[in-house]
Amino acid sequence: MKILITGATGFLGRRVCEVLSQAGHTIVALSRDPTKAKQRVPALTEAFRWEALAEALKSCDAVVHLAGETVAGRWTDEKKKAIRDSRVLGTRNLVESLTKLDSRPKVLISASAIGYYGDRGEETLTEDSPPGSDFLAQVCQAWESEAARAENFGIRVVRLRIGLVLGPGGGALQALMPIFKLGLGGPLGSGRQFWSWVHRDDVAGAILFALERDDLRGPINVTAPQPVRQREFAQILGHVLRRPAILPAPAFALKLILGEFASELLSSKKVLPQRLQQQGYQFRFAELEPALRALVAPS
Repeated sequence: MKILITGATGFLGRRVCEVLSQAGHTIVALSRDPTKAKQRVPALTEAFRWEALAEALKSCDAVVHLAGETVAGRWTDEKKKAIRDSRVLGTRNLVESLTKLDSRPKVLISASAIGYYGDRGEETLTEDSPPGSDFLAQVCQAWESEAARAENFGIRVVRLRIGLVLGPGGGALQALMPIFKLGLGGPLGSGRQFWSWVHRDDVAGAILFALERDDLRGPINVTAPQPVRQREFAQILGHVLRRPAILPAPAFALKLILGEFASELLSSKKVLPQRLQQQGYQFRFAELEPALRALVAPS
């Protein structure tokens, strides 16, 4: 297939491009800087500016939409607007361009996040669970709604509710590693909250799986089948790095430093990849310790 990818130069997008290219697909990208994009992502055949979206979409069989402002960092009003607009308005513009084509792609795979569910404590969450009501839950609902509009024009839409992505050179590990390597890691808040994680290779694998399965549509949880409590995550990361992981970060301190974003680190989402497993997807990394060992080496 010829596949257009947004967010191709990001932490997740780079690996997705690599995996899809290795599977024999032709990859084109949208980027603010096409020249830099082709330098950063060797798997790209071509890169277009966002202003050339209509041209980029020509003869594409599929679209993988990953672009969006990172949620990490203090949530000022400006930051929250960027988080929402980059997802909701960006997806709206993409879908509107898709609907104007004479020959449309067969499938749109659009990123979303497990933030859709909000803070749910001990509740086990599947794709059938109702949404939450906090800021990110509202963003995810609006984001998915914009993507789903493409279904009205005969395009199969898959909405990926992606968990906490673990991978080299970015994501959650990039923020946690310096602290843990110094032996200063530990539970965040109570540490009882569930973290639904996923290895970056399994996100790319799930996208490839969704591209090739014509019967797969709607919401798909992209999380490893074994979510862990945050304190267990800290203990396993410390064990893999051969560092102590016992120093707690109190909730009040996190809120003081990170503001509203701290609520995401302290919230609990026990999310299971029910539909992926029902459809036969085989996770490369189903358990946390092997995933972390594959990603980090003790020093």
